[in-house]
Amino acid sequence: MDDAWNDHQPIYRQLRDRVIAMILDRVLNEGDPLPSVRNVAAEFRVNPLTVLKAYQQLADEQIVEKRRGLGMFINAGARELLLKAERQRFLSEQWPNIHATIQRLGLTSEELLNSSPATER
Repeated sequence: MDDAWNDHQPIYRQLRDRVIAMILDRVLNEGDPLPSVRNVAAEFRVNPLTVLKAYQQLADEQIVEKRRGLGMFINAGARELLLKAERQRFLSEQWPNIHATIQRLGLTSEELLNSSPATER
């Protein structure tokens, strides 16, 4: 995980988003344990309560489950649940601005596909 924080969002929310990105990128898989609260707090030099709040939010969203004495683990189906939610969020929050920019610049689908980072590999 990257340890740079932005000032526009609470740190616990940024930690939550990083865990979600790790699940979507398959760095963390269903059944995997989350790093311990103490380890994350020490690594990123944040208050353990901040990490706990991020983890609690993931538990409230049913992305992870608490196992008494063992820690927190990624739930079965978490990635699919996140993909659905993140796709919807992208389409409703980010895509309208991207689409408007594409229209404003008069870009064609061919230009977009040929300039894709995936084609640069």
